[in-house]
Amino acid sequence: MASSLTKDSVTPGTPGSEKTFFGHPRGLATLFMTEMWERFSYYGMRALLPLYLVAPGGLGLNAGTATAIYSVYLSLVYLLTMPGGWFGDRVWGPRKTVAVAGGIIMLGHLTLALPSSGTFYAGLGLVAIGSGLLKANISTMVGQLYDGPDDPRRDGGFTVFYMGINLGAFAAPLIIGTIGENVNWHLGFALAALGMALGVAQFLLGSRHLAAHSSVVPKPLSVEEKTSTLRKAAFWAALAVVFYAIVGFTGHYTLNWILVPLTLLGVIVPVLVLTRIKRDKSLDRAEQSKMSAYIWFFVAAAVFWMIYDQGGSTLSIFADSSAENSVLGWEFPVSWYQSVNPVLIMALAPVFAWFWLALNRRGKEPSTIVKFASGLVLVGASFFLFLAPLSIAEGGHKAAALWLVAIYFTQTVGELLLSPVGLSVTTKMAPVKYASQMMGVWFLAVTAGDATTGLLSIAGVDLNKSGIVALEATLAVVAGVAVWMYRKKVKALMGDVR
Repeated sequence: MASSLTKDSVTPGTPGSEKTFFGHPRGLATLFMTEMWERFSYYGMRALLPLYLVAPGGLGLNAGTATAIYSVYLSLVYLLTMPGGWFGDRVWGPRKTVAVAGGIIMLGHLTLALPSSGTFYAGLGLVAIGSGLLKANISTMVGQLYDGPDDPRRDGGFTVFYMGINLGAFAAPLIIGTIGENVNWHLGFALAALGMALGVAQFLLGSRHLAAHSSVVPKPLSVEEKTSTLRKAAFWAALAVVFYAIVGFTGHYTLNWILVPLTLLGVIVPVLVLTRIKRDKSLDRAEQSKMSAYIWFFVAAAVFWMIYDQGGSTLSIFADSSAENSVLGWEFPVSWYQSVNPVLIMALAPVFAWFWLALNRRGKEPSTIVKFASGLVLVGASFFLFLAPLSIAEGGHKAAALWLVAIYFTQTVGELLLSPVGLSVTTKMAPVKYASQMMGVWFLAVTAGDATTGLLSIAGVDLNKSGIVALEATLAVVAGVAVWMYRKKVKALMGDVR
């Protein structure tokens, strides 16, 4: 998925602004490589995760529990981008936050590499915390390299940065997945730690090329705020320790005591955040109207990500047990499917950019609402397509690998229609008061979608059954059609945003 794009201006004379990296400030090379290695470690581990959870040589869990753990993990990564951004703004500043985050991620992968189920979940938690801290701040630092939002190099810089994301995501399953599946699971996780270590090392070495004020804390906490924050954090931490100690010592502890609260958190927090913004009486009528329109986009996006992110869990587990993972007789690891999306993104993104520009010149470019609705319909269509290999597997045969490639292709086209539009709409429709927080709100749509998948899995719903897959596909198509049918109403609520 695309990284967040935030707007930050800088004063002229930013250090490292000479054109030495594809015509961009040298600091972009540092951030490009940091993000590439971070995505390498993240997507490598993510490609292995569901397979390790169900493997006899791994944790040997059933598919439902594995999907729940995977979904809760993803929802946490995106949920933690909001406190991650808060740390960058109020406590450490973006540069220090990214450096610390890289260290936490590396430690998490090393913990995953230990051959113990007890430490495994701690490792997942560390990677989620580190990813939330890093994801929220590194894009901000890209923006700080340029002379304000009108710098003509800015959009190109983010495009180069985005390529780093997809390069790391493409290479990771091919390298980490192959080692993890064919040699040793924990060695695969250790390779993810090595990737993040390389990212941290080059970030620290190249940090002299970053904007000077990337080290500045934009809105530092006052002494009173710091004391209050620490007191509240200590209270909730102590409460959690006491609660789980009681559950553990009384012999009632199961994995669901962790999974259920975290999953509910992933659903409740987005609702609370949107409600708080919508009910803010300081927003004027136009801002209130835009937020009403934005809720349409948010709910639709949550449905999209609920299905899309099952590409790494439901589809991966299906491929492991029921697909013929070979091309022309040559077998490949299941984790390699996770490289399909990033390579398609790199191939198709320039085509889409050219296509929209060509249509725009003719005055025929689809509206934001139509693009969004089309993305939803396509992700629904991908799961209708999934019914074919499911039917083949139910008949006792192995489904061809090309079925899965076709599903990932359909989802990628849907992503290119919906994700960039969602990022753009979020920045355009954000109330002035919440301008810096709204990108975190957009990521909460991912949290809500993944948390919903987690809840279904915990409830015992088999997401690899034809009936459930058809129901999810229908939900996405109906949501897309609803957005399209009410496009005039939504457009009116959007005001001057197009």
